Amino acid sequence: MLLPVIMCGGSGTRLWPLSRQMYPKQFIPLVGDSTMLQETVHRLDDVTHTEPYLICNEQHRFLAAEQLRQLGKDDAVIMLEPEGRNTAPAIALAALHAIAQGDDPLLLVLAADHLIADVPAFHAAIRVAQPLAEQGKLVTFGIVPSHAETGYGYIQRGATFDEDVAQGCLVKRFVEKPDANTAQQYIDSGEYFWNSGMFMFRASRYLEELQRYHPDMVACCRAALACCRAALDGGGRDMHFIRVDHDVFLSCPANSIDYAVMEKTDNAAMVPLDAGWNDIGSWSALWEVGNKTAEGNVVKGDVLLEDTHNSFVHSSQRLVTTIGIQDLIVVESQDAVLVAHKDHVQDVKKIVECLKVTGRNEHQTHREVYRPWGVYDAIDVGERYQVKRITVNPGAKLSVQMHHHRAEHWIVVHGTAKVTRGKETYLVTENQSTYISVGEVHALENPGVIPLELIEVQSGSYLGEDDIVRFEDQYGRVESGVVD
Repeated sequence: MLLPVIMCGGSGTRLWPLSRQMYPKQFIPLVGDSTMLQETVHRLDDVTHTEPYLICNEQHRFLAAEQLRQLGKDDAVIMLEPEGRNTAPAIALAALHAIAQGDDPLLLVLAADHLIADVPAFHAAIRVAQPLAEQGKLVTFGIVPSHAETGYGYIQRGATFDEDVAQGCLVKRFVEKPDANTAQQYIDSGEYFWNSGMFMFRASRYLEELQRYHPDMVACCRAALACCRAALDGGGRDMHFIRVDHDVFLSCPANSIDYAVMEKTDNAAMVPLDAGWNDIGSWSALWEVGNKTAEGNVVKGDVLLEDTHNSFVHSSQRLVTTIGIQDLIVVESQDAVLVAHKDHVQDVKKIVECLKVTGRNEHQTHREVYRPWGVYDAIDVGERYQVKRITVNPGAKLSVQMHHHRAEHWIVVHGTAKVTRGKETYLVTENQSTYISVGEVHALENPGVIPLELIEVQSGSYLGEDDIVRFEDQYGRVESGVVD
């Protein structure tokens, strides 16, 4: 049986300001109405497979779980990395866990942030790869190149299996990102393909090859999973999640599957994929794949254009207008605006680095912050006050908590709130309010079937999110010691 393993890590800094450290591009609907992660899952609808494994950073666990829940994938396994160690250890965790369940499936390793326009062609490539993987090959998917791209690594094909390269071939070598002249030589030769970072192999075969070249990595991943199973009931399960031991996993060497295994093994095979693939690595890439107007513009949101050509204009909240421009990227979010020439979009990461160095937080979070119970929007912040719009999902409950440094006023604007304050519990409905004093133990719950919306006004000497002492939490955040 085919087991999809969806890699959902990465920070997506090149797509700032929409993509942030706590809300990276795989969780954003960049191309259609669904997020990149959801599109990746949808892409497998006509492929026979088990429930997927998702591997993501612990910081993104509730985002991932909610987006899978929206697709009806509540049974998907979500494996959490306390810190990214690159793709080789992440895939090893998935392989080890799958085998521990008593099976040895074929793993279809995918990235959560890729675009594939021709889904039937993608399915056809999977069908070609499957018998090769069943024979013990470690299969990678090589993208049929459309131009001499310097931003991708390349794969040189070797001998074909049945005189038709479309039916797969051996891998002669992997090469790094080339300069422009070398990339053109690769294209002219007809022997090179872009390295997609997608793979298929049997779980045990991957572990065998990884054991051969990096036994320390296999040992660390096995120990990290074993410690977790010993500590938690249900084989390491924590709600939706499979956790690994933090300290053990951080001792694991960090390496990509390309360097750790694929460039070394004698069993690497490649299946060509010509399916409109794009890794959406920049704003110019989104312009290239977007639906263009007669003037060559790609627009999203509330946008008015005048004498504008070959540009990408994205509005998240406000009306965005342009006059007399061309070849520009304009992206508006709630708290930041990016304006860049299409030829300089790779330098967006320099802005992100500048935000880090100067101590700002616009690279980390949006004004809207997602939590397991819903979302809050930081509407206004002052020296000793903060105003938030809070939405609590039906049936959801915030943790039982208290704050040392701030008091809170809650005004319900939609729905009904069930409030616990000290020893009393009561309902607060629309146009009613309540007050939580400093140091008072409290909780907020939505007992209804519609979203609860309220305005929260915080006041005090310190308003940071880490001023929370949790006593009970249905999302496991007391035990894990995290502040989100």
